[in-house]
Amino acid sequence: MKVERNIFGFLGLFYLTCALVYFFIFAKKEWVGFFVLALAAAMSLMITGYLAVVGAKNDNPLSDSEDANIADGAGALGFFPPHSIWPFWVALVASMMLLGPVFGWWISILAFGAGIWAVSGWVFEFYRGDYAH
Repeated sequence: MKVERNIFGFLGLFYLTCALVYFFIFAKKEWVGFFVLALAAAMSLMITGYLAVVGAKNDNPLSDSEDANIADGAGALGFFPPHSIWPFWVALVASMMLLGPVFGWWISILAFGAGIWAVSGWVFEFYRGDYAH
């Protein structure tokens, strides 16, 4: 995690430096570039902070060890769900919500109601049926 943290930290500082230079050179004409670069810096620094916290919790990450073998990383990586239709429904509802301002707000209101159903189905998918815990 050290390498990834350092890469995103460097990117964050680079974007911040570019944002400051952009602010002093072009701020009188337009502000959008400054805000875009500042937000890119903020997102990179947020990822840097996340990787620093996760890296501190992980005592011995194999990616940072010089003498690690491939077999050292063997074992269960986590639970990966089988097929699911719920991501499709959530994406369909999200597209309906984004089409609402174009064709009429009533579409967004209906999509919001359908979105509650779709997200609930996705969240509670493993509490019923064949894969119930």
